[in-house]
Amino acid sequence: MKDNKKKAREYTKPIAISVGLHAILVVALLWGTDFTMSKPEPTGQMVQAVVIDPKLVQQQAKEIRQQREKAAKKEQDRLDKLRREAEQLEKNRKAEEEQIRKLKEQQAKDAKAAREAEIARKQKEKERKVEEERARKEKERAAQAEKERKIKEEAVRKAEQERIAKEAAVAKAEQERVAREKAAKEAEEKAKREREAAAKAEQERIAKEKAAQEAAEKARKEKERLDRLERERKEQEAALNNIFAGLEDEASQNNVARNQFIDDELSRMSSIYTQNIQQRLIKDDYLLGKECRVNIKLIPTGTDMMVAGVTVLGGDARVCAAAKSAIAQVGTFPKSSEDAVNERLKDINLTVALD
Repeated sequence: MKDNKKKAREYTKPIAISVGLHAILVVALLWGTDFTMSKPEPTGQMVQAVVIDPKLVQQQAKEIRQQREKAAKKEQDRLDKLRREAEQLEKNRKAEEEQIRKLKEQQAKDAKAAREAEIARKQKEKERKVEEERARKEKERAAQAEKERKIKEEAVRKAEQERIAKEAAVAKAEQERVAREKAAKEAEEKAKREREAAAKAEQERIAKEKAAQEAAEKARKEKERLDRLERERKEQEAALNNIFAGLEDEASQNNVARNQFIDDELSRMSSIYTQNIQQRLIKDDYLLGKECRVNIKLIPTGTDMMVAGVTVLGGDARVCAAAKSAIAQVGTFPKSSEDAVNERLKDINLTVALD
């Protein structure tokens, strides 16, 4: 409708000029026309005839035609420009789809490589354990052979000299006593270590339960906060609808209200993104109170926004490393219902903090 009005305004001026020139031409022709059928007799006064310059009429007609051609050319140029812009948008859309396809292929390749690396690691671990078991058995066999050799030597010595055999028997009995005492001591130490390990495991279990409860409470509070933000957004949207209904003819005020709504929606989505990242951060007392600013490049993929790149803008190095790892784990973020907000979400800066 706006294009039709604009086009009508473009043709109004040339048409008005044309009508005016034709009116002047008609008046001039009527003014100079002789309506008498016979030659009038002189009456003592001379009447001077008005002569129309054909060149002037042609010039005026030529100007009218040029103005019409100029207006038609201007309209054709505008249509050509719209066609070129539509073609460029289509090219951009196809290029973006190709980029998304390549990113998904790369992600699939990376996941496959990670799985293969994990399989290779497990295989090496298995081989290492097999080798350790073989070495242990070989050591036991050597110990057994050594033991048998000593027994044989002891039998030879016993046959040769009973006294030496008796002394050896006494010495052996003493060694066995020491070995038993040593074994008992080692068994006691082992039991102590097992008790300490059990106590530590129990402490870790209690700590994990406490952390789980804290995480659940934090999730509940976050849900309540998000619900409150959603209610506020709906209230703001309803308020904006009321304002728009009363200010339909005031375009500038509508633009201000629209921009405010977009800013509020962008703030709400940023809060959701930050929460998604913080839920995946590795907790460390050293990092409490520290933060990191990051820039995230996102690509719309239908129902969500896929991470295309992360740049650290500043902050604690360890927090920034944890934030980049958490963003990679998130992978995709939710989209807004507003296209203008999604456009701004493609390149967004966020502050990630551990509290």
